[in-house]
Amino acid sequence: MRQPAKSSADTASPRAGHRFARGALRWAERGFALFGLLVAVWWLSFDISIVTSPSMTPALQGTSLDNGDRVLTEKISYRFRAPRRWEVITFFTPDGEKRMKRVAGLPGEYVQMTRQGKLVIDGQPVDVPGSVDVKYLAYGNLTEGKPVPCGDGYYVLGDDLKDSDDSRFNGPLAADAIVGRAWLILWPKPRVGRVK
Repeated sequence: MRQPAKSSADTASPRAGHRFARGALRWAERGFALFGLLVAVWWLSFDISIVTSPSMTPALQGTSLDNGDRVLTEKISYRFRAPRRWEVITFFTPDGEKRMKRVAGLPGEYVQMTRQGKLVIDGQPVDVPGSVDVKYLAYGNLTEGKPVPCGDGYYVLGDDLKDSDDSRFNGPLAADAIVGRAWLILWPKPRVGRVK
C-alpha cells in the first residue's frame, strides 16, 4: 500500500519554526544589548544619593535614609569643565563615604574667613550668591584668619556650618575624589527641582 505524499505545508512547518526561533533569539539578543547599553550610559552619566545629614541644609535636607532628599548627580559636566565656585558637588571621602558639599575655593586659590563670617578668596571678600542661604563660621583651619591654600584641590563647605565635616577639618578635596555635580532633587515631591 502506498503512503500518501507529504504536502508542502507539512515540510515547511519545521523550517518556519526554526526561522521563528532564530528571529526571537535575535530580538532577545538586541534587547539585552540595548539594556546593557542603557545601564552603561546611566552608570557613566548619573548617580543617585540619599541625604542623611543636615550639613547641607537648607539646599539639601535629611537626617536618615527614611527622610533624606533623593539627589541625582550628573557626571558629564566635569568631563568638559572644572567645578565652579558655589556648585554643590558629590564626592567620596578617603574612607569611601559619599558626601555633598559646596565648592568655595578653587585650585590655586587661598581661602580665609573674617571673624564676621565673611569668606575671603585671595585677599578679596567673596559674596555668596543670593540663592544660597548660609552663614559661614570660622572653625577648623579657618579659626586663626590665616589663608589656607587650596593647592590643586577644592575647598568645600557645608551650608549648615555648625554641623559640617568639610575642608575646614579635612583640608582641600582632591579633584579625583569628585563624582559629579549634584543636579536634581528627585524626591520628596514638595522639594523636587534643581539643586541650588
